[in-house]
Amino acid sequence: MTKRVCRGVAGGLALGTFAAVLAACPGPLAADETVFRPRARRADALKVLLVTGGHDHDVAFYSAFDGQDDLAVMVDGHPSAFARPFGKTGRRVDVLALYDMAPDVPEAQRENVRRYVEEGGAVVGIHHALSGSTGWTWLHEEVLGARWIFAPEPGRPVSDYKHDEEIAVKVVADHPITKGLADFRIHDETYGRLWMSPRLQVLLRTDHPLSDGPVAWTLPHPKARLAVIQLGHGREAHHHPSWRRLVRNALLWAGGRD
Repeated sequence: MTKRVCRGVAGGLALGTFAAVLAACPGPLAADETVFRPRARRADALKVLLVTGGHDHDVAFYSAFDGQDDLAVMVDGHPSAFARPFGKTGRRVDVLALYDMAPDVPEAQRENVRRYVEEGGAVVGIHHALSGSTGWTWLHEEVLGARWIFAPEPGRPVSDYKHDEEIAVKVVADHPITKGLADFRIHDETYGRLWMSPRLQVLLRTDHPLSDGPVAWTLPHPKARLAVIQLGHGREAHHHPSWRRLVRNALLWAGGRD
């Protein structure tokens, strides 16, 4: 049998995804093919701890993190994500990325996150992270800058959402996180009537009637770098080039690679 060579596979593909492998090798694989090895990550790749749990989501979300040789992303879900110290006093984490919606986090684990931030850590909150652990006041007021309201509060109604909306997004600040972005439209979920900190430094905004307006921002902190991307519910958003660039820029900025 003639050995068929799949160009670009043995040497590593730029994206390193299953779809890319299939595209490079459209026919059946021969039994004696060279073992596939993806392109190696850079030695100085940012160590990103991606935290999930508490909310189902499309697998397309992870494609935004794959195949980037300057990001070393490890996924850890609740209840183990914050179980041991990280940062300067534990395992190395350059950026903590939150895509979780845990109803609550034990106090000992909260302390691990608090220590990480106060020691000068970096956090990027994404979408439904704004709806998790809403009783954890410090997280929402000092790190994320916004919080979902599940029950009416004095002067504040319950927050709401709507799937499958066409959202026009406008870039409103010149910042490393918005580098390379222009105004865009995205099919995504709107969030409305959240509590939002008056200290937000808004990067992206929408005038959609079901939205509060800000959809990406940073929050000033004396030591840490903190960013939030409210967009990112489903695969239509996860595959959107502007959303993917936004996430990448936020991770790099938070990790000091701007």
